[in-house]
Formats: sequence, C-alpha cells, structure tokens
Amino acid sequence: MRALRLHAWGAAPELVEVPVPVPVGAQLLVRVEAAGLCHSDLHIMDAAPGQLPYELPFTLGHEVVGTVVAAGDAVDPAWLGRRAAVHGIWSCGRCRQCRRGRDNYCFELTGPIGNGIGYDGGLADYMLVPGMRQLVPADGVDPVALAPLTDAGLTAQHALRTVGADLAGATVLVIGIGGLGHLALQLLARHDPVCVVAVDPRAEARALGLRLGADAVVASTIDAAEWLEGGHHGSGADVVLDFVGSQDTMDAATQVLAPGGRIAVVGSAGGRLEVAKGGDLPRGWGVAAPFWGSAGDLADVVGLAGAGVHARTETHALSDALTAYDRLRRGLVQGRAVVVPAARTIDVEETKA
Repeated sequence: MRALRLHAWGAAPELVEVPVPVPVGAQLLVRVEAAGLCHSDLHIMDAAPGQLPYELPFTLGHEVVGTVVAAGDAVDPAWLGRRAAVHGIWSCGRCRQCRRGRDNYCFELTGPIGNGIGYDGGLADYMLVPGMRQLVPADGVDPVALAPLTDAGLTAQHALRTVGADLAGATVLVIGIGGLGHLALQLLARHDPVCVVAVDPRAEARALGLRLGADAVVASTIDAAEWLEGGHHGSGADVVLDFVGSQDTMDAATQVLAPGGRIAVVGSAGGRLEVAKGGDLPRGWGVAAPFWGSAGDLADVVGLAGAGVHARTETHALSDALTAYDRLRRGLVQGRAVVVPAARTIDVEETKA
C-alpha cells in the first residue's frame, strides 16, 4: 500500500510503498477514506533531531475517518464494515484519567501520542488501530466533512467544555476565525452566550465569522477591546477563546477579560501568560490550556457533524499530499485540507500469506 512517511527530521515526508498491516488480537485495520492535514504535521516535520520523543520512520496523518475491513480475533465482529472516526489520542485506558473519561490527559502519554504523532497514521491506504476504544462509530457521516473535525472540531469542542457553564449568558471573544475558530463559532451557536465577538485580520475570515453567527467581527484585538468597552452588553469579555496563542493575543486577552472571566488558550503561537493573585488580571480570573479532546468529546463531535457542523474543506489525492502541505505552509488553505486516498482494493487475506 501507499503511505506518506517521515524518514528524517527537518525533511519532507516521502510517499512510499509499505506492506499492508495485519491486525492481531485487539487490533483493527481501517481502510482510510479521508485524512485531514494540520499545522501540527508541519511542526513535526520541522522538528530538530531529539526535539520530539518519536522514533522514525512513521506515517503522518492524525485526522482519520475510514471503514474497518479486518480485525484481530479479540475484536467484536460487528465492527467489520463500519465507518468510524479515529480518536488520535492512543491512551492506556487504565490510569485514573482514562477511567474518568479524561483520556486526552492520560498519564501514559509521555512519548508517541497516537496515529500520525509517533505511531503510523492515516496518510495511507490503510491504517492499523490498536483497539476498539480508539474508534467512534460514524455510520452515514461524510468522511471528508468529518476527518478535520477529529482534530479541529474536537479541540474546539473540548475548549468549550473546559469553560463550561461560564458560556451561559456570557460575552465571548473568539480570537482567530481559522480552522478551529470557524468551528468554535458553529459550536457556540448551540450554546447560550449573549454576545460573540470574533477577531481576524483577514477580510474573508471576518465575512465568514458574520455568516456563522458572530454578533461582531473586527480586524484586531485592539478593535475588539474598543468594541467591548463601548458598552455592548457590558464591558469586557466573560470568556476569551484564543485560537492563535501569540504574545499579542494573549496580552490582549488579559486586557479585555471581565471580572470572573475565563481565558482558554488553544493556539500554540509561542505566547506566554503570567498570572498571579493580586496581579493585573481582574478578580476571579481563570486560565486554561485545553489539549485536544477526549473520546467522549469526539463522540459528541461525530453527532454534531451529522447535525450539520462542518469545516470548510479542500480535497487532495494522496499522490498530491506534499503539494497540499505546501499550500498549508504558505497559508493558502481556506479552512482545512483533506486527503482522500481512494485506496486500491486489497484482499486483506492475501497480506497474511
């Protein structure tokens, strides 16, 4: 089968031919129908030797939807032929966090995290999944629409769950109307904030933000601060969702936060935030840095996808994945890029010979 594999740090991955994996025990073999591309993939490719705790080579692709075509003898046969979204966090399932349904904070995630992030991922015709708990049924859901939601939608959903009850009747500031932010706006429409203000320097993104229900869209955090201070539903933001995470956006978040407000930093653009009791933040502040999302969050996202929550997507063949990554790196992708392998039919039984 074909697989896009990273062989050297700081280098582009290569599309190569590798054997089709054979599932044993609790493992399942998924025929990949769609695999999303992500800026995290670029960070992995660009990493210096020794920077990440992963062994090369491995296949990229952590946003995966596909159909189960083979399984080990410990798997419920009912999985065969079912479409599923892959939970990209391959947690242990045994530790306290996993037992509490917080598997995205599993104590065992000290090295590889999951498919495409240390383990072989879904930019291939087929992908091996370690067990049933890594799959969420997605029968009847468009795989191209769902694949990017397994990361971008999942991360946005978990971020909203992190701020939880603080959304009711709140003024919410969304910084960044990109791959995650435009999904967060769709999810916020299903909550009960009184006002949503979105920030993005790109005119097209601001137009999208209005179409997705934001009460106001502005070009900068300075404009957002002025709008919020203008008496619209009371000054300041009760919740700030920062999908950029730069120093500028994180500084701005602290300046617009209302008393008792919450900041959730989702983006990883290198910003730092200093907090202290009695410091510059308003009384009752709260800060969180949510990570991806749990399998339970993913089940919610699959349901939301079936109800119409969707990412803007552009599709590419597996043979064109490197071109798609180049578009992503140059900022040319509007929404999310999705690779559709159109897997060649392979007799799985022949791989056991």
